[in-house]
Amino acid sequence: MTVSDPGLAIPLSEINLSDIAFWERPMAEREAAFAVLRAQPGPIRFAEPEISFAPPGPGYHALVRHADIVEASRNPEVFCSGRSATSVQDLPVEFNEYFGSMINMDDPRHARLRRIVSRAFTPKMIKQFEADVQAEATRIVDDLIAGGPGGDFVTEVAARLPLKIICDMMGIPEEHYQTVFDASNVILSGGDPEFIEDLSKAAELLLGAGQRLQDLVTSLAGSRDLADDALIATLTRANIDGEKLTMQELGSFFILLVVAGNETTRNAISHGLHLFTENPDQRALLLSDFDGRVGGAVEEIVRLASPVTWMRRTVTRDHEMNGTLYREGDKVLLFYWSANRDEDVFTDPCRFDILRTEGPHVGFGGPGPHFCLGAHLARREIAVMFRELFTRLPQIRSAGEPDRLRSSFINGIKHLTCEF
Repeated sequence: MTVSDPGLAIPLSEINLSDIAFWERPMAEREAAFAVLRAQPGPIRFAEPEISFAPPGPGYHALVRHADIVEASRNPEVFCSGRSATSVQDLPVEFNEYFGSMINMDDPRHARLRRIVSRAFTPKMIKQFEADVQAEATRIVDDLIAGGPGGDFVTEVAARLPLKIICDMMGIPEEHYQTVFDASNVILSGGDPEFIEDLSKAAELLLGAGQRLQDLVTSLAGSRDLADDALIATLTRANIDGEKLTMQELGSFFILLVVAGNETTRNAISHGLHLFTENPDQRALLLSDFDGRVGGAVEEIVRLASPVTWMRRTVTRDHEMNGTLYREGDKVLLFYWSANRDEDVFTDPCRFDILRTEGPHVGFGGPGPHFCLGAHLARREIAVMFRELFTRLPQIRSAGEPDRLRSSFINGIKHLTCEF
């Protein structure tokens, strides 16, 4: 079964990636639209979406082909992150207090900051968390079964595992989990009305969510009960260029790690259940040889889910890439979601195929300094969660269509009814 109808035709004139209405279109129409964009001679330029708390900008090039995104990712000196990677607009300076961490930095400072936390996310360190991941997955399925045959898979299953693990790594006590969960939802809401009812208050709500997380890390950093091996303790002791991290830097770092470590993995797990429900042949393949096929299944889930739809880069000097000339100051959006469906790289790219060998996908970002720091952890969590689910509830399935996040940035699922 394919995710979309390859015969669906969308006129180029009807495609506007900056219009939130585009991201409310059925998935098949989005697939078809990006296929049209990939077929163009070069990247299409779009006007920037309007938001109330940032001035209008000059627009951006939409990079939708796998080759363009890989090359731009490998060339951070030209396609830089330091002028913002997570927003199309150049945001007011006050946003940097909460959202100015290493994802929005370039080397050498980016590399120095990344080295501090990367030790916590190596395969060796992730292996030390395996028992914790397994124990939490078991607890989650215990609770799901106890609650009866159904429920909201996102809140009852997919969100719980990454939230618990990243909070434990950071040293966040359980009584603060809900604060982290709620603030993450607001920060990555994309303006979805479930989380931001009044768009005129979006800036206030975003900054408020950032403030709550920064207040949390500040209080924890000064706590005598904080474990020495907690990531907050590591960050508090960190020395960069002969200086300690400021509380502002610590706060923005903390926000990046808890938001990224929570939101993206939960969306991959949610998409995974829906993909296995829509493709029962692939579920049967996985169950017939779970250990041999789970690695490929995780990569295929991440490829099709592409939880982070795009990242922004800014061109630092005039530069030609794959036949297109980019000018200094140009903005480009790297649409990972589209690259992961590129017909030049993936055969029948909208098909869910856990035995697929083509790639690599860019669901964790492109190659280069900003490749996802938590990729090893995310892979482990997804694999363990589906092992526990399919071992104990092999017939669990999604019921109906996912309630999707109204966002261009995060390919999120807010709610997903499950049955077993």
